[in-house]
Amino acid sequence: MFQITHRMAVAPPSYCFVAFPPHSKADHIVFGKNSARPRDEVQEVVYIPAANHEPASKVECTYITIDQVQKTHAVILSKPAWMWGAEMGANEHGVCIANEAIVTREPASETEALLGMDLVRLGLERGATAKEALGVIVSLLEEHGQGGSYYEGESVCHSFQSAFLLVDRGEAWLLETLGKFWAAEKLTEGVKCVCSQLSLTSKTDAEHPELKNYAASQGWWSEAEEFNFSKVFSQDEKPTDSCAIKEILEKHEGSITVEAMIKVLRDKGSGICVDSDGFLTTASMVSVLPQSGSSPCVHFFTGTPDPSRSIFKPFIFVDNVKPVPKAQSPHFGNEDPVKRVPRSQEKLDRRHELYRAHEEARSILEKEKDQGQQLMKIMLDLEKQGLEAMEEMLSSTEPLDPEEMADLFYDCVDTEIKFYK
Repeated sequence: MFQITHRMAVAPPSYCFVAFPPHSKADHIVFGKNSARPRDEVQEVVYIPAANHEPASKVECTYITIDQVQKTHAVILSKPAWMWGAEMGANEHGVCIANEAIVTREPASETEALLGMDLVRLGLERGATAKEALGVIVSLLEEHGQGGSYYEGESVCHSFQSAFLLVDRGEAWLLETLGKFWAAEKLTEGVKCVCSQLSLTSKTDAEHPELKNYAASQGWWSEAEEFNFSKVFSQDEKPTDSCAIKEILEKHEGSITVEAMIKVLRDKGSGICVDSDGFLTTASMVSVLPQSGSSPCVHFFTGTPDPSRSIFKPFIFVDNVKPVPKAQSPHFGNEDPVKRVPRSQEKLDRRHELYRAHEEARSILEKEKDQGQQLMKIMLDLEKQGLEAMEEMLSSTEPLDPEEMADLFYDCVDTEIKFYK
């Protein structure tokens, strides 16, 4: 019989960040993430409208089914096409959440439970603020636990612990977990980056009530010592919170904009844009969250691999958001092998239309230098239109039609597909 075995995996080198004024420009909080995943994995952008649910309803997550809540918020997600949860996303209330896979002294469970990505989506669907989403995630974590393979269609179970960056218009929370245990720090200033390693220290603002007792029971901490989360739970003897993206961002104090963040996420020299034999930055996201509630939040998604060869398309929430058919993979329902046990018996072709078109364009970029440069120029001009529309919307004293801004996302996707082909 085909068996899934467990192996301690190395967490993929993803990056997520938040920058507060005055590091960021104007009164805007800037959030972003590069999602490093297996090279051949397809990531899709999906919009899920707000919904009311019947009492006693259930929701089927990637591996397990849990109780549904009465109302869920509208969300836009960037997610591996095979799983229910998301690497990153935002909701209609201006909450953004990103997940990072981390490795700790506590081995990650191979038992199927909630994935870190499931918790991202659940936090966005159920939390109207970053703090509320934090409460959602930790309560579900304590109730159901985390575990299961993070990768599709492999005989080896790649499981990880999870870190989360939760951001809204006023504050952010860094949440780091191991099993059902967790700690969190509130952030309201400066620049914070999460880089697939523990970074919480002795300053935490909330934690699992049994966290310290658990650390002591494992022989990892003594009450005679100061409790430092990273030192107690990291595999490394001398954990560090150094992060390439943080060092770059701190040099841009007062000028951190969406454009600056996109440029940073495209940086391969620093390793922020991952392109290795095993992993690739399969999708990217940048959001601008005005601290004034009168201005809309704007979220930029690539929906395609390698941000250095992708364009960032702007999305905002409006009353009647369209579905996202062009950037969504086929749905296989109960026939999807990821839903069948035993897992990993087969792997489907999940490439959506935008992904396929992007593959064709990438081939041109690699083989036809002059044609590739012309292609990138045209596509970056399209990206520039979205950035300029965002600036106009956020700075104009005249009311702008949000429907026009919302249509830009779909126009970008349609144009990208047609032009690549």
